[in-house]
Amino acid sequence: MTATVSSRSGASRSGQRAVGGRLVAGAFVVCGIVSAVAASTLTAQESVPGIPMPGPVVAYGLPVVRVLLDLAAVAVVGLSLVPKLLGFDAPGATEPVLRRVRPLAVLAAWTWAICALLTIVFQTAELNPGRVPTFGMIASYVEDVGTGQGLLFSAACALAAAGIGLMAVRFGEKVPAELRIIVALFGLLPIPVTGHAVNSVWHDPIMISMEIHVMGAAAWAGGLAATAVFVAPHPGLLAVALPKFSRMATVCLLLVSLSGLITGLGTMALTPGVELPDAIVTSNYGILVVIKTALVALLVPLAAHIRFRLLPVIRRGGATALVSWTAAEVGVMGLAYGVAVAITRASIG
Repeated sequence: MTATVSSRSGASRSGQRAVGGRLVAGAFVVCGIVSAVAASTLTAQESVPGIPMPGPVVAYGLPVVRVLLDLAAVAVVGLSLVPKLLGFDAPGATEPVLRRVRPLAVLAAWTWAICALLTIVFQTAELNPGRVPTFGMIASYVEDVGTGQGLLFSAACALAAAGIGLMAVRFGEKVPAELRIIVALFGLLPIPVTGHAVNSVWHDPIMISMEIHVMGAAAWAGGLAATAVFVAPHPGLLAVALPKFSRMATVCLLLVSLSGLITGLGTMALTPGVELPDAIVTSNYGILVVIKTALVALLVPLAAHIRFRLLPVIRRGGATALVSWTAAEVGVMGLAYGVAVAITRASIG
């Protein structure tokens, strides 16, 4: 009887963790979309008599599709990290988890590719208000605008990630996890091209800073969400994976914070006609940078609580409120991603 009760109690806790994991994923997506739409209202262009403006489908559809692109890319990176976090010493325990992760990584990669292509269509429509984008218009946009080329390259990398992911579904960990991670991160590199350009000798350093920021944020957010959704229901695996992720997250936090400040302040400082520090509080771009900085700062105590308070208990095999704290952290990350989408569309001056 005692064994039966214990078994039922363990199954109940596992079920609660699984439900909590889905809440974590939902918080990330919902917060990202809501903040993208809300922040985009701050950057919306005022209508000018006689000049056609993009319709509501483009005005609200573009930020939603763009944040879905970012979240799908983050999911691919996070899911690709799971094998490395779990390790390869106990395949009997890790394989059931990885069998769930691999096909979802493929699905996320397809979503990433589709959203990248849809973003190209929406941005073509934004530049041609009142007209339905044709294939010729879309082709011209990709040919003439660096943003279109970057998104097309990102879509191609996403399709490559999907192809490699399908191989992993069939052959398991014979397909190196490092290859999946590298391809996913490589697909993030063109995404900063879709933001503001700086015409200066500092263009390349600013772009490198943007890319470090994007990759660090994706590894941090994606790894945390994947750990909470797929690893947290298994206490033994969590005790192995969470310390590895915690060390990686600390590095990512430092990279994201430093590169974000360099990118935001550097872009404003190098934009003609923009004066610091006034632009920080007088421009839409500066206000959004302040909001995003505040969100990243809010992540610090949340991450510190997980690392210094919950991690020691998890290592000892104790029960914690990890999923609740993770949901809060991932929700703030989603808000930051939504604001980041609005920043790419905000006026600096």
